[in-house]
Amino acid sequence: MLKARGYRVIVRNSGGLAVVLDGGVLNISIVLSEREGAIDIPAGYETMLEFVRLLFPEAGERIEAYEIVGSYCPGSYDLSIGGKKFAGISQRRLRSGIAVQVYLCVEGNGAARAEVIRDVYDIGLQGKSTKFIYPSIRPEVMASLEELLGMPLTVGDVMIRVQTLLDGLADRITVGGFQADEMDLYNFYLNRVVERNKKMLV
Repeated sequence: MLKARGYRVIVRNSGGLAVVLDGGVLNISIVLSEREGAIDIPAGYETMLEFVRLLFPEAGERIEAYEIVGSYCPGSYDLSIGGKKFAGISQRRLRSGIAVQVYLCVEGNGAARAEVIRDVYDIGLQGKSTKFIYPSIRPEVMASLEELLGMPLTVGDVMIRVQTLLDGLADRITVGGFQADEMDLYNFYLNRVVERNKKMLV
């Protein structure tokens, strides 16, 4: 079913349940160092929540963080406007730090993406009970930022907003390619992801 709709399956390294990734979705990671002290889990989530609010000042405090029941990959840091989810925050531990990641449904039809996940669960479960409780997906509780803000918005637009916001927040921004040692690490972790996917998706 997924292949017929043009999707491939990967096992992601952060978060829990299934999400849809396509050209209208943007993932952003903030990597926080713990060299000067431990960062607790709520602080990581709150950092990303504030970053998203700064990215979209036209929504500001209307962006709320609480679980949206009926959404895919629900959690206490689902981000929504008017009760409709457009993003989810997750985090994972790194050596000497944490990576806080947000999934932003920027453009297109958020409910249509939810229908894809609903169909995956319906086909996979076939009405049977399982030890793990999968969410009952209600597409109407999900939307894109473009829909919620009532304005044209693309992933490219949001990437420009990210750059502009960082320019205002940071004392110094370094832009460039990977150094040799960073490229080695990248290839090492990429191979780990590939191998993990091979094992999980056999």
